[in-house]
Amino acid sequence: MSGHLPPLVVMGVSGCGKSTVGALLGQRLGMPFFDGDDFHPAANKQKMAAGVPLTDRDREPWLARLGELLAAKADGGAGVPPIVACSALKRRYRDLLRSHAPDIVFVHLAGTEATIGARMDARSHEFMPRALLESQFAALEDLAADEAHVLGDITQPLDILAETLELKLKPADAVMTGADDASGSPPTA
Repeated sequence: MSGHLPPLVVMGVSGCGKSTVGALLGQRLGMPFFDGDDFHPAANKQKMAAGVPLTDRDREPWLARLGELLAAKADGGAGVPPIVACSALKRRYRDLLRSHAPDIVFVHLAGTEATIGARMDARSHEFMPRALLESQFAALEDLAADEAHVLGDITQPLDILAETLELKLKPADAVMTGADDASGSPPTA
């Protein structure tokens, strides 16, 4: 199955469940999963831990590294593209990722600031404090019709969310450029 899917970027604001859902999708789809947070340089992590939002300049080398990862065959050449968790909040960040791997499909985990804030209050994160959530929502730019993507409703139970996303992503030819709704309908052109 995974040989038929393009690289996937599980995206959204901090606290939406990118790492959890990305790892689960990796298991379900037979694709290697990488947490984009693991690729941030130490300076970026220190800045965020101090409650300072990253600038575009801070993000560029990190996004370029993730783009290279998405473009490479992460499994040593067997043809299985990766899944990467990355906030990808702005169009220009997604464009940079696509400049490396044009066939990326974005899996946007969507939820309200109140829902995600409550989740952040209940967890501990290495470097992403809740204080930065407002800046994440302010930076978030909706995916455009020309960006291949599917939406996931984070209020669904995790197993239902993963199953819904898996169905939206299968078969690979069902993943077309364009938006879909959160109901599980396949994306449209």
